[in-house]
Amino acid sequence: MSQNPGADVLRYTAFSADPEGGNPAGVVLDASGLDDAAMLAVAAELGYSESAFLTGRDEPGGEGAQAARAYTVRYFSPKAEVPFCGHATVAAALALAERDGPGDLVFRTRAGTVPVTVVREGAELRATLTSVAPHVLDVTPGDLAEALAALDWPAADLDPALPPRIAFAGARHLVLAAATRERLADLDYDFARLEALMHRLDLTTLQLVWRAAPTVFHVRDPFPVGGVVEDPATGAAAAALGACLRAGGLVPDASVLTLHQGEDMGRPGTLTVELRAGDDRVRVSGTGTRIEG
Repeated sequence: MSQNPGADVLRYTAFSADPEGGNPAGVVLDASGLDDAAMLAVAAELGYSESAFLTGRDEPGGEGAQAARAYTVRYFSPKAEVPFCGHATVAAALALAERDGPGDLVFRTRAGTVPVTVVREGAELRATLTSVAPHVLDVTPGDLAEALAALDWPAADLDPALPPRIAFAGARHLVLAAATRERLADLDYDFARLEALMHRLDLTTLQLVWRAAPTVFHVRDPFPVGGVVEDPATGAAAAALGACLRAGGLVPDASVLTLHQGEDMGRPGTLTVELRAGDDRVRVSGTGTRIEG
């Protein structure tokens, strides 16, 4: 990067094996020499929704062999630091796996400790992150009305079977369900108005969803607080959606969900969300690949 000659910046896409699909992220495997301003400058210059910076690594011997695979990770959008980012976590894990081999990792993030496992499936690598403990909150009528106004969505276009909620699994997301695929596809929102609401509610994205089948969803994620109109594939929001659906009794406690995202942007990707009975944490997995050039 021209502004940061000391930063070795890799580019990966997450949740697709095609470099033209999924969600691209910058990855700096050794960001120990970068301060906050430098990391923000790298993220802004890349222009991706988020980038991951590995700022520290546990020394071997502290906690057994696993300690050598534990990293402190920070995430920056082009405008600000965010506490957690799922697709950049997948991207960073894949970059480490290509350098050091597949296996178990631990990412220490501002949101908490996130275990990640990378396995090889044929010619592809697949990363699975385990979220921090999630929680789900109600949305006030006033905040819901403001969100719908910013989106220019009539309330009648919502799916009454999936009530609006704010869900957290590392970052906060407002989950809104569209009644039709056509409603989800027609996304043209008031950037400044939605950004102001999201700052007030401490939201990272809106998770807009349409349920195509009991365990299959199409999703989109406006991300104005990060300086990006839309996020192509959003692992943190996928985890939040899984927690939201389980909390509402809308899926079984043990479920595997498939999320399709990015199709309306020309960057299709697939996220797999796993819920396990007796374990409140949510697992999100996907493939990825390095973007050359």
